[in-house]
Amino acid sequence: MDFHSVHVHAVPHLTTALQGPLEFLEKLLLAHQVAIEHWFRKQWQVTPAPFYASVDLRNAGFKLAPVDTNLFPAGFNNLNSSFLPLCVQAVQSAMVRLYPSARRVLLVPENHTRNLFYLESVATLSDILQKAGYEVRLGSLSSDLLSSLSISLPSGQSVCLEPLQREGNCVGVNGFIPCMVLLNNDLSSGCPSVLENIDQLIIPPLQMGWSSRLKSFHFSCYREVAHEFSTQIGMDPWLIDPLFKFCGEINFMKKEGVECLTDNVASLLNDIQRRYREYHIPYKPFVIIKADAGSYGMGVLTIHSASEIHSLSRKQRSKMAVTKGGQEIRKVIVQEGIYTFETWGTTGAVAEPVVYMIDHFVVGGFYRVHKGRGINENLNSPGMFFEPLAFVDSCMCPDQRREPDACPNRFYAYGVIARLALLAAAREAVV
Repeated sequence: MDFHSVHVHAVPHLTTALQGPLEFLEKLLLAHQVAIEHWFRKQWQVTPAPFYASVDLRNAGFKLAPVDTNLFPAGFNNLNSSFLPLCVQAVQSAMVRLYPSARRVLLVPENHTRNLFYLESVATLSDILQKAGYEVRLGSLSSDLLSSLSISLPSGQSVCLEPLQREGNCVGVNGFIPCMVLLNNDLSSGCPSVLENIDQLIIPPLQMGWSSRLKSFHFSCYREVAHEFSTQIGMDPWLIDPLFKFCGEINFMKKEGVECLTDNVASLLNDIQRRYREYHIPYKPFVIIKADAGSYGMGVLTIHSASEIHSLSRKQRSKMAVTKGGQEIRKVIVQEGIYTFETWGTTGAVAEPVVYMIDHFVVGGFYRVHKGRGINENLNSPGMFFEPLAFVDSCMCPDQRREPDACPNRFYAYGVIARLALLAAAREAVV
């Protein structure tokens, strides 16, 4: 297949009327919809999905793949408000599976008392849980919070943060003893002792926090999933699987482990170039170096040549020294860089889709958009903004009677790849 002949440049502007030719991969997924959904149903019976997740995707036209899977998603306030009923139903489905008799939920957020954007997400998530029929309180892990703190938000919503307390083998807040604890704190700074060995159900499990979880292991699980899935529909798994290599024991400030990193970058760039030649892709390969643990878009670097590793500026090395919460970066993953040729609006701002799931259901998503970043750069950085998906049923309801580039069909492909990443995360949790 020659991707150059199918117009890799012809990628639509992401307006409410998404237009442009659907690429080969998306057309293939649409043609195998029945087989794909049957395969997913069997997988969820064997390995139930995590409670919730968000997946960052990159669509290069010739390749559509996940680049990050977040098991403690923020950004619920960025979803189209029309998605709320889907979110509520998905929460109810998940809770029936996890804890049928549950009534009270303690939501444990990040320690961001001043980050109003994040707190808007917490307020929206709390509202979803309440509409699903649960009593919800917010229990903070912050050692600085000594009493309840009410915060009014720009949207008109508000949150009330309360100090998390432990009595015996149970945690709660001010007389509120929950049936289960829902973490929206990714534990980047470590697993808090107050949550260890409690009798209540904690979801996601503590071992899925960034103090234990590694991206390299996640993408190893994803590789297995992608290969199994590709066998079902007769496709090359590389079209949905980002190549990667792992580097441990590195210190960017002391320049320790640099040779290992340089060798891995060179090897991976060669592997990508070989696939580009195979598919006649007329672009220059690049890789993304990122912290093997952590989130929030920190510790991310775009590299086009192995020689760049030795010439990193002090600013670049400082950027790669620590991640969220000041945690030192000692391990990195070198991941195949995936272009995004999707743009938003008349200015052509670079965009990438982010898909949200609760249980195994796609419940919505949005585009992360950045006017100051390029097609080969990390968009999860200051200056980004979000544009909600325009159709409430677009990720799960393709329509083969319509043109293949119709919005529901394009978004269906997003939902398929995001669910593959979700399945990989489910397998991580049981290993």
